[in-house]
Amino acid sequence: MTRTFLTPRASIRQAIDALQSGNPGAAETICREQLNLHPSSVEHLRLLGHALMQQRRFGEAETQLKIAFELAPDFPRLAEDLGSALAQQRKFDAAIPLFEQAARQDPARANAHKKLGQALAAVGRGQEADEAFEAFFEKDPDTGAVAIGADHIRAGREDDAIQSFRQALKDNPDNVDAMRFLAAVYIKQEIKLRDAVALLERATQIAPEFAKAWLDLGEALLKRGKRMEAIEAFSRATALEPRNGHAWELLASTKAGAGYPEAAAEAFRQAIALSPNAAGYHMGYGHTLKTLGDQPASLRAYREAIRLRPQFGEVYWSMANLKIFTFEDAEVDAMEDQLENTELTKVTDVHFRFALGKAYEDRKDYDKAWNYYKSGNERQRPLVKYDPVANSIEKEAVRKYFSRDFLRKAEGNGYPGEGPIFIVGLGRSGSTLIEQILASHSQVEGTEELAVLGNLSDTIGRYRNDKQMFPEVLDTMRPLDWRALGLEYLDGAKRYRMTDKPIFTDKLPNNFPFIGLLHLILPNAKIINARRHPIDTCLGNYKQLFGHGQNFTYDIFDLADYYKEYCLTMDHWNEVLPGKVLDVHYEETVTDLEGQVARILEHCGLPFEEKCVRFHETERAVKTASSEQVRQPIYTGGMGKWRKYESHLGDWMEELGPIIDDLPDVVKNAGL
Repeated sequence: MTRTFLTPRASIRQAIDALQSGNPGAAETICREQLNLHPSSVEHLRLLGHALMQQRRFGEAETQLKIAFELAPDFPRLAEDLGSALAQQRKFDAAIPLFEQAARQDPARANAHKKLGQALAAVGRGQEADEAFEAFFEKDPDTGAVAIGADHIRAGREDDAIQSFRQALKDNPDNVDAMRFLAAVYIKQEIKLRDAVALLERATQIAPEFAKAWLDLGEALLKRGKRMEAIEAFSRATALEPRNGHAWELLASTKAGAGYPEAAAEAFRQAIALSPNAAGYHMGYGHTLKTLGDQPASLRAYREAIRLRPQFGEVYWSMANLKIFTFEDAEVDAMEDQLENTELTKVTDVHFRFALGKAYEDRKDYDKAWNYYKSGNERQRPLVKYDPVANSIEKEAVRKYFSRDFLRKAEGNGYPGEGPIFIVGLGRSGSTLIEQILASHSQVEGTEELAVLGNLSDTIGRYRNDKQMFPEVLDTMRPLDWRALGLEYLDGAKRYRMTDKPIFTDKLPNNFPFIGLLHLILPNAKIINARRHPIDTCLGNYKQLFGHGQNFTYDIFDLADYYKEYCLTMDHWNEVLPGKVLDVHYEETVTDLEGQVARILEHCGLPFEEKCVRFHETERAVKTASSEQVRQPIYTGGMGKWRKYESHLGDWMEELGPIIDDLPDVVKNAGL
């Protein structure tokens, strides 16, 4: 096959396009191919230097730019570029004469003055640095004002930065860089997120071709939970810069989170094609393939990420999280070798320990598995915030507030339409199995773990002057407010819906404290409490490293206390709302599938369908840790798994003994 080579001019255009779209590797390849043919091409040498600097290969960039500078010593931009490569290596004394030359030969070039000022400041020549900065501000006052704010950010003076950017916008209301930087500070501080979005929307209106502003807008929208709007912003960025791998990765991740795994997979493929050495992109692609049920392809993506970054502990844990997967011996050895690496971050160390726990559990070395799980949890607990006392106070307040009398007085005012099906409980209790059974029904759409109800409870009193919050704020509710809240929940859940089926599931386990609220705002909603042997539940959570939340799971006693509060709360709902909640025990489901399916459907007011018994044949995206398990026929191997670790679980047996005594025999005796 005859290969077609680009003309020098066309190759320069392509290299510039690659650099502007965030693909320095492609630019490097283009420039090196041309330099093989034309070794003295100054422009290709200069662009190669830029490509290497974007990849933080500053020493290599210095070598190439020195060759170019020897060929064209009077080219001011080349002097500035070589100075930049030297400054990035902290060779400021060598960089300063080059910046001075660039500023002298092209006095209108503001950046040369700025870089000269930074280099002079770095070597302690303060007065000369001030003079250079003054020249920079004079040449480009808008950029200079933004630069002052950026310096404040780097120094940690965020309040001063905010004032600088506000002043810059006062001087020039159309300064899009000031808008972006001010929004970035708001986002970092997690304050004024509405203002951050408004600033970035304004920036994209003024400069609709400014891809970076669209990317910033997308990330700000994500902070506000507006995933669909973020997808639109990231899509605009990819349209403007189709060779920007980072933009494609942001689009892919957001589509995955919004419940569009097929579209997410395609966007990940685009990102990886543009940035094949980005290990994180391969990991995200693996997550999406797991959601789609393609485990072999998911494993290939994960292993490619590890090949690119051997110390990538999160990927090893992602592989372990496939559940029906066994590590190869070489992978176990590699993980243990990594634990000897003194440069591992605390988070990475934790990932390796949880993954090794799974690896040794598969080898039936339960003592060694427990040691890794325990050490992983002990290292993870200080990295998260959780107050068991505050949790107990909150749950007790809910139980006290939602009395039978209060519910009787307030009920009858909610939205009376057909409600969703809520699956509550604790994680690792079989909720995904119940959801898969229901999602196999022709009238039911399985969504995901929605935070809508919890967010709704948080916002009820947010803007009140008296600072009352949930549940006390409910005293001030008018009859029409209950209906409005029900409609608000349905509207919030709508963005996660993909079909027009009349019923949908919401399987966030943490919704169990809100059952009273749910009864008042959506009286026809159905509620199922997923239960499993308490020790199996606690162990399942203790072995699970969650992506976020569930911070009570990383300490043995925190877990036991949380489980007891959960049981007290569910007992309360059963007392004040008899028949509202259906308890479904995992052990009873796997030993009497058809009987439990019929029971679940009857509670939900749904006709029996055989497809619900053959739930494993239902093709749908599943995001939770049980995604692979629910694609298998029912099996009893997960019952009583805690007995493998029984010698380590005495504290739980003591703490939860009274709860265990009240369980059905099939649950108590599971695994014997």
